Amino acid sequence: MTKRILAAVCAAAMVISLAACSDSTDTSSSAPADSKVSSEQTDSTVSEDASSDEASSNETSDETSEDTSSEEEEYVSYQLDGELTPNMISKSRLIEGNKVRLANVIKKLQAGEEVTVGYIGGSITQGTSAGDQLCYAKLTTNWIAEQYPDAKVNYVNAGIGATGSYIGVHRVTDQLLSKNPDLVFVEFSVNDTYANTERDKESYDSLLRTIWAHETNPAIITIVTTQDNGTSMQAVHSEVAEHYDIPMISYHDSILDVIAHGDIKWSDISNDNIHPNVPGHKIVSQLLQSYLSDVAADVDNISGDESDFSTPATNAGFVGGKLLGFNDIEPTETTGTVTKKESDFGGFHGVTICIAGDEGTSLTYEVEAKSIGLLYGMNTANGGMADVYIDDELVTTLNSDFAGGWGNYVECAHLKTFDESGKHTVKIDVREGANGGKNFIISSLAIS
Repeated sequence: MTKRILAAVCAAAMVISLAACSDSTDTSSSAPADSKVSSEQTDSTVSEDASSDEASSNETSDETSEDTSSEEEEYVSYQLDGELTPNMISKSRLIEGNKVRLANVIKKLQAGEEVTVGYIGGSITQGTSAGDQLCYAKLTTNWIAEQYPDAKVNYVNAGIGATGSYIGVHRVTDQLLSKNPDLVFVEFSVNDTYANTERDKESYDSLLRTIWAHETNPAIITIVTTQDNGTSMQAVHSEVAEHYDIPMISYHDSILDVIAHGDIKWSDISNDNIHPNVPGHKIVSQLLQSYLSDVAADVDNISGDESDFSTPATNAGFVGGKLLGFNDIEPTETTGTVTKKESDFGGFHGVTICIAGDEGTSLTYEVEAKSIGLLYGMNTANGGMADVYIDDELVTTLNSDFAGGWGNYVECAHLKTFDESGKHTVKIDVREGANGGKNFIISSLAIS
C-alpha cells in the first residue's frame, strides 16, 4: 500500500513538473503535433528534469510492478467444492458493517437460547437449482445450529422466485417478520433491475427499514449474487447498505474473481446464467459462515451504538407495505367474467381471473393508502391486457402476455404515490391482448 501511495505522489509530481514547462499552449490544438514541437524546443535544463522524472517514473513503475507481482504470488487458487481461499473471503466483504445487533444474536446462541434465522429473496434464496436442503439458506442455518448445539435454531425461508424488493417489502411482514426473526438475510440483487432503478432502490431501502424496525430488533446481513455477465444491482443496493452501515457479502465479487483467474468456469457453479447450482450455493453459504465466524471470534469486543436508521437513504415510501389478496379485500363492483380460485400462482396463494369479453370485464376496489401497486400474473398462454385507473385517472396499461417465456410468474406494477394517505378507488378494466389473449390474473393489491 505504501508503494502505491508513493507511486501516486511521484506520478502527480511529474505531471505538475511537465505542466509548469508547457507555458500557455492552446489546448484546442492537436495534442500529438503540439507535443512533438514542444519536445523539440525544450532547453537542456528541462531535458535534464524530464530525464530525472522519467527515471523516477521507471523506478515507481518497478515498485508498483513488484507490489502487483507480490499480490499475484500470494493468490491461492480455488478448488471447486473445496474450502474458501483468503482472496475469496476478502473479495466478499463488500461492507463489513456495524455488527452490534449481530453480536447480540451470537450471544443468544452462545447462551443456548432460541434464535430464529430468516431469509427473504428471489429464486436463489428459494433454492432453485439446488433444492430445499442444499440451498445456501438451509446450509447456513444448519451450520449455525451445528456451531451452537445448545441453542434452538428456527429456520424461515421466504424466498419466492421472480420477486424483487418491491414485492418483498410488501410481503415481508406477513411472510417473515410474523415469525419474529432474530437474524435476517436479504438477497434481491438479480431480481431488482436497472429498468426500475429508482423504484427498486426505494423498495430495497423500505425493506431494510421495515425489517430493522421490527420488535425483535433483528440483525440484517445483505447478500449480492450475480448473473454470468456480472449483471447485478450491487452498485445500487450497496449505496443503501452503506448508508446504514449494514453488512453486505458479495458472492458477485468473490465468484467472478476466481472465474477471472481461471480457477473455475461459470458452468461449474451454475446450470444457467443466474442460479447457483449445488456447488454455487455451497460457496454462498461458506462466505456467510466465514463472516459469522469472524464476528463470533470478536464478539466480546463488539459494543457501542447500532446502525443509525434515523435518516432514510431514499424517500422510503413503501415501509410497512402489505399485500391485499382476494381473501383480504372484496371489489366494490365487478362486470363481466370474474372468477376467484384458491390455487397457487407464481408462489402466491389465491388469484382472481378476469376474462375479457364483448360486454366488458372490470373490477373496482376501494383502498386507503399513500402508495398503491398491483401484483398480476404473466402468462405464457392467453395473456390479456388491462387498463388501470386510480380515482378515474388512467395510470397505466398492463400486458400480461408472456408467450414463449420461461414460465408463468407474478409481476408487479407501482401505480401511484400520493403526498398523504387517503381513500382511493382502483379500477382494473380488462381487454383482449394484441395476440388475442383474454385472461388477466390479479394476485393482489400492494399498499403502503
